[in-house]
Amino acid sequence: MCGIACQNAGMDIVSSKPSGVRARKRQETLERIAETGLRLFSRNGYEATTLDAIAEGAGISRRTFFHYFKSKEEILLDWQLRGFSASLRKAVLAQPAGKGPVEVVRDAMLILSDGFRTQEFISIDRVLRSSETLKARKQATYGLHEQALYATLMERWPDPDRGATLRLVAMASLGAMRLAIEAWIQAGGDRPVDSFLHAAFDGLASEFGKPS
Repeated sequence: MCGIACQNAGMDIVSSKPSGVRARKRQETLERIAETGLRLFSRNGYEATTLDAIAEGAGISRRTFFHYFKSKEEILLDWQLRGFSASLRKAVLAQPAGKGPVEVVRDAMLILSDGFRTQEFISIDRVLRSSETLKARKQATYGLHEQALYATLMERWPDPDRGATLRLVAMASLGAMRLAIEAWIQAGGDRPVDSFLHAAFDGLASEFGKPS
C-alpha cells in the first residue's frame, strides 16, 4: 500500500548505511592517530616525535595523516578540545532546576572529572608546557571553553539582562577549574581531582560572598 514512498524510504535507509560506516571508521582512525601521537609525545617528547613516526605507529601513510590533522600540534589541540565543551554543555543542561549558575557549573565539572585519566593528563600537560608556542595554544583553548560555557549558560538562563553576570560565571568557573587541575597535577594526581574542584569552587564562593 505504501508503494513508492516505502521504496524511497528503503533506499534512504540503505544509502545511509555506508555513510554511517565511513563516519565511524573515520572517527576510529582519527582517535587512533591522536592516541598514537599523545603516546609518542609523552614517551619521546614533542619536538623529537615526527609525523612519520606518528603515521607509522597509527598504521597509516603520511599522506593519510593530513586528511585528519594539519600538523602534530593539532593533535594536542584535539586532546584539549576533544568533546570537553560538548560534554560540559550536556552536563550543565542536565542539572536539576533550583541551582544557581555557579553550582550548576561546579556539579557539571564534577561529573566530567570522573573521566580524567591521571597519568595521561599529567604527561600531556607536561608536553603542553614544554614550549612557548604550545603554552600559548593551551591558553587559547581556555578562551574557547569560556565562550562555549557562556553560550550554554545563556541557553539555560535565556535572559539578556543576565548576560554580563553569566559571562562572569563562565570566566570565574573555568578559572577555578584551571587552578584545581594545576593543584591536582602538582600533587601528582594522588588524590581525586574532584576534591581539588570542591576546594577551588568553595574558595570562589567564599570570595564572592565577602563584603567589599
